[in-house]
Amino acid sequence: MTQELSFQKFIEQSNLPEELQYDFNEKAELRHIETQRPFVFNYYKNVPERNSKRYQALGHLLEQYIYELLEKVCKLQKVYIPPEADKEPRSFFFMSERALTNQSALLVLLQDHGVFRAGQWSQQAIIHHGLQHGSQIPCIQMALQAHYDVIVLNPNDNSMDLKMGKEWKGLSTQTIESSSLKMVPTESFLSLQQPLQCIAQKCSNTPEEHMTYIWDYFISKTEGKDVAFIVHGYGGLVFMDLLAHRKWEVMRKVYAVALIDSQHHIGHQLGNDVQLLSWIKHHCREWVTSPKPLNKPAATVLKKEFPTVSAGTDKHSLAPSSSLQSIFKYFKRVLKAKMNINSSHVPIITRSSTKIKQSA
Repeated sequence: MTQELSFQKFIEQSNLPEELQYDFNEKAELRHIETQRPFVFNYYKNVPERNSKRYQALGHLLEQYIYELLEKVCKLQKVYIPPEADKEPRSFFFMSERALTNQSALLVLLQDHGVFRAGQWSQQAIIHHGLQHGSQIPCIQMALQAHYDVIVLNPNDNSMDLKMGKEWKGLSTQTIESSSLKMVPTESFLSLQQPLQCIAQKCSNTPEEHMTYIWDYFISKTEGKDVAFIVHGYGGLVFMDLLAHRKWEVMRKVYAVALIDSQHHIGHQLGNDVQLLSWIKHHCREWVTSPKPLNKPAATVLKKEFPTVSAGTDKHSLAPSSSLQSIFKYFKRVLKAKMNINSSHVPIITRSSTKIKQSA
């Protein structure tokens, strides 16, 4: 995964080489380049604020590194939204080249709420457990190998800090080359105070607005595609919001939803809508954190609207990677059943039926 791009090159060109001497090893784990030890938060003794700023700097570098992996390793395209607002702060997402025109199934990834951006399930999991567990790269590669098209949402990219925006402007728009990249100076990050001036990203002011815009202008425009979602944490609430506001479109196009330790609230979001409650019962399945083995029933009094099983881990940040294989088996089974039902509704033309039609 990391052979094509070195994370250390990002760090070297960020003017942070002394503070962050880390790279991903052959197992895609973040390790110190000399000691091979995991990331250490307390780099500055007894200076928690400075350590926190260093951690933020690492997170920002990981954000840009993951974007590069999405484009160069997964071959996804970066799409700015709205397309015409090139003079205003705006968000973006990623999708496979012919995601809107192919007839193959489409997988949409909707992450949890947090400081991380597109391509990440959990920044913390990337830092402490590696790219295989914290990034969405393994999921995307698995989907592409199974002939899905992919859309990777960016629901947490909601605003731009004007000070940071100026410093990182070139970083988010240029192709990163080892000879030309210039990152934020060390002192800029380590002395940065809380953002004071933020401006909302157009059409992406909230995760819900981001999801709805991409549904309206991209996903809903596809014809004949079977759409599946993988949603994590707050992403489950965002999906249920979409379902409530785009009821008939979502029910018609989406064939399966895999929720992972979701934060949705059916009662508040869907109410007593019998059609929606029936739809989620037959089209949704949730993997929750649990000490039980993977796929063992794990329904609770609060979560019984649709099948609920164990994610095979009690850690929220590791639930996506732990349940990934199980989720794809679920998608395959549901899609096969859907195709069998559709094929059973197609009339079979026989020689006798042709004769009857001709005689008529």
